Amino acid sequence: MTAAVVVIARGATLPAAALPILRSSTAVYAASDVDPEVVGVPALGDTQVRDLVLIAGSRREPKAAALIRSGARVIEAPVPPLVEAAEVMDRLRSPGGCPWDAVQTHESLRQYLVEETYELLDAIEEGDRVALREELGDVLLQVLFHARVAVEDADDPFGIDEVASELVAKLVGRHPHVFADAPRVETVSDQNLKWEELKQAEKSRQSIVDGVALGQPAVALAGKLGQRSGRAGIPLDLFPDGSEAAAQLFRVAATARRAGIDPEGELRAVAKRFARDIRAAEQAARDAGLEPTTLEADGWRKFWPGS
Repeated sequence: MTAAVVVIARGATLPAAALPILRSSTAVYAASDVDPEVVGVPALGDTQVRDLVLIAGSRREPKAAALIRSGARVIEAPVPPLVEAAEVMDRLRSPGGCPWDAVQTHESLRQYLVEETYELLDAIEEGDRVALREELGDVLLQVLFHARVAVEDADDPFGIDEVASELVAKLVGRHPHVFADAPRVETVSDQNLKWEELKQAEKSRQSIVDGVALGQPAVALAGKLGQRSGRAGIPLDLFPDGSEAAAQLFRVAATARRAGIDPEGELRAVAKRFARDIRAAEQAARDAGLEPTTLEADGWRKFWPGS
């Protein structure tokens, strides 16, 4: 058993619990994965010192690993779970990690982003807190995964830190009434209007429809266009006209969103209720000794919930 201590540094940051030991010890050294100048102690090199304090960047550093195996005490600051998640993603994507993760691209991951987003949406709509926590993690995984893939781009690399920094700048810039000396915004409607003005100026948009994701589900897209056009004062009579189903669907969705209704969510709620009614009618038919696939119109009406 050794009385050595291994202190795990995160960059230039040392865990607070290690400071008393570092101040009192006369044999403090930097491991090979730590810059001695940054931590202010000499490199260990081939020095053989008993009961030393070794500052290392990782438990895997050879001398740190050897000391730990011999029973050295380890002091390290707890890794925030969000940081740990990014590190796990890095490990999976690195040589010796997961073969499947290693070959993924932004394009190959698209389907999972869509699937996980809808699973999260379903958890929200069902009010399932356990599923909500899990699905939020799965969506976070997609963000971490895409950011890690982006780091490896030869022409325009960026990682999760750049993504987070840009998000912080955006949130602060779009809330000058919170983070600066701009006049306070008292209502949600005023905030929405100010948000759009700031986005328009920030992104130098030439059109009120710039920035609308045209690949989103059609009902949601129609609703978004209805909302944007409403803020610009475009009248309802300029909506697509005609008696065909598509034009009617657009008008219903766009008008609903202008009225503050989420047409995509409302339509999905009705569809899910209809699916539940189908299952209930099928079960009622089975309880009556009938196979649901044999039911005709009157049979469905007989077993329909509420009939």
